[in-house]
Amino acid sequence: MQVRDAMSSQVLVVGPEHTLRQAAQMMSSRGVGSAIVLDPDSEGVGIMTERDVLNAVGAGLDVDTERTGAHLTRDAVYAGPDWTVEEAAAAMARGGFRHLVVMEGSEVLGVISVRDIVRVWTERRPVSPI
Repeated sequence: MQVRDAMSSQVLVVGPEHTLRQAAQMMSSRGVGSAIVLDPDSEGVGIMTERDVLNAVGAGLDVDTERTGAHLTRDAVYAGPDWTVEEAAAAMARGGFRHLVVMEGSEVLGVISVRDIVRVWTERRPVSPI
């Protein structure tokens, strides 16, 4: 199965000036663990995850004043839509992260997460009774 078949194409997009609280509230209300951060003043696409918010809170930072632009991964690893799900899982395992931005050229097509991979793998394999 290819990444395009497993990814979520409905992505949350925030700007670099959103506060961490705003981003966390949007991620929570949509039931997603990441947000794409589009900064018109920089090249590329960044991603902010629930772990980035957790790290900021753990460091004692104020989620009402800290901006997403300061807490995102700018050098994110991108997946291509034609990658296999296995290739995406391997990239996640190598990099130690749970989300990949799916890009085709400079266009964001979606996000694939560990949850997406587990979902497709469990749908493809029969579940044996415990």
